[in-house]
Amino acid sequence: MKVTALLIICSCLMLGSLGKPQFPEQEKDPKYWNTWAQQTLKNALTLQNLNKNKAKNLILFLGDGMGVPTVTAARILKGQLNGQSGEETQLEMDKFPFVSLAKTYNTNAQVPDSAGTATAYLCGVKANEGTVGVSAAAVRSQCNSTQGNEVTSILRWAKEAGKSVGIVTTTRVNHATPSAAYAHSVDRDWYSDNEMPAEALKDGCKDIARQLFENIPNIDVILGGGRKYMFPKNISDVEYPDIPKHSGTRKDGRNLVQEWTDRVKDKKGHYVWNKKQLLSLNPNSVDYLLGLFEPMDLPYDLERNRNTDPSLTEMVDVAIKILNKNPSGFYLLVEGGRIDHGHHEGKAKQALHEAVEMDRAIGRADLMTSIHDTLTIVTADHSHVFNFGGYTVRGNTIFGLAPMLSDIDQKPFTSIIYGNGPGYKLVNGGRENVSTIDYQDNNYQAQAAVPLSMETHGGEDVAVFAKGPLAHLLHGVHEQNYIPHVMAYAACIGQNREHCMSSNGSADLRPVLSSVAALLTFTRLLC
Repeated sequence: MKVTALLIICSCLMLGSLGKPQFPEQEKDPKYWNTWAQQTLKNALTLQNLNKNKAKNLILFLGDGMGVPTVTAARILKGQLNGQSGEETQLEMDKFPFVSLAKTYNTNAQVPDSAGTATAYLCGVKANEGTVGVSAAAVRSQCNSTQGNEVTSILRWAKEAGKSVGIVTTTRVNHATPSAAYAHSVDRDWYSDNEMPAEALKDGCKDIARQLFENIPNIDVILGGGRKYMFPKNISDVEYPDIPKHSGTRKDGRNLVQEWTDRVKDKKGHYVWNKKQLLSLNPNSVDYLLGLFEPMDLPYDLERNRNTDPSLTEMVDVAIKILNKNPSGFYLLVEGGRIDHGHHEGKAKQALHEAVEMDRAIGRADLMTSIHDTLTIVTADHSHVFNFGGYTVRGNTIFGLAPMLSDIDQKPFTSIIYGNGPGYKLVNGGRENVSTIDYQDNNYQAQAAVPLSMETHGGEDVAVFAKGPLAHLLHGVHEQNYIPHVMAYAACIGQNREHCMSSNGSADLRPVLSSVAALLTFTRLLC
């Protein structure tokens, strides 16, 4: 008891030594909070006039592993990067008027993986972990359970409805999340035929890279990593010719990039592999774009070569400019995929900077589209066992220490911590003293309660942010596979078409406002 009391006193002294409270002077006045709340109330009341327009465009931003604690921590980081304390900052997704929760479990897993969840939010059906684009009747790694159990995605529904479609990701374009948009595979790890067992190849199963180009051959925009899976085995990589691990992997000898280039060369098709090539394109002269910027995943944003590697925001900007030319609209899947990788490695700083970059991309998309005809959804596939706490003071750096010592081992600890992962370390039989190391380093692995080589996913619900036509249908708590059904209903694609036509053949949903009416509405909301 004496030790505990002493620690509490010391903690109080630490807080007291900080001087004045670390928050703006205006926040002491109740008028500040009342005025803010009243304005928020007025804004909320405008939402009673629901947007029931038909959605011309559909955008899904998927933060892989972006659970609610990650969203909150990214919000604080965004503010602190802008010189603020952080807590009061708004992410772009925070500005969306409708928020709901999605239950992420797979059909056979309480805590899900990215493949089964991708099948849910892209294909509209829940599935087993490790499988993409197939129903729960399919068994992971059993090739003969594929046929007859394929399920199609909203990307295909949009393409069949005459819309342009695109995929933008910071991971491999044949990774779990994007692959569910076009592939039907009982194993998410079958990136190329090199990763497939001989029996699966003999039984006729196709690798995911091959399916990217064959299942839906006219995907308008594909941007991400995964270059090595498209080239024959041992063919040197164009960017890293002297690094064998980056060489081609395909055993069938096929050059999928060349095949794609040959197919679209007379259709304004372009292949690029670096930032300069991407940004030098005139989107008005491009109808099909394939960009593969790394042999594997793109680098973390903190480690990205600004001269050679495009940011997620830059890729989204180019993608929308190309897709937006279609008068019938577009569907775009955008994945901030390396949020997940940062967490798995216990590198919270990498993960949170990835989340902030995805938020920038959301902001860029907002500037390029309209809420009157574009339904935009931001969500995650699953969470992680990541959190932050420790009674930190207002404005405490999100990567900093808690303002107290442990009352058990009398050592400091960082606010950010993981439930499990590679950050578990013992030094002389006890917990590592973080004050002796650089816990602000980009690749610092935050302490974890349970030792694992890779941190695990979390099983809690994830947030779903929505704006645009019929965004109000995303409310309350839903199964994750509900998401593409809402998107399809709003755009009158897939199985959701009947409500779009009245008895006289006219559209039953309200048409998109004219540019003048839209401008007047926007002006009214600002006033």
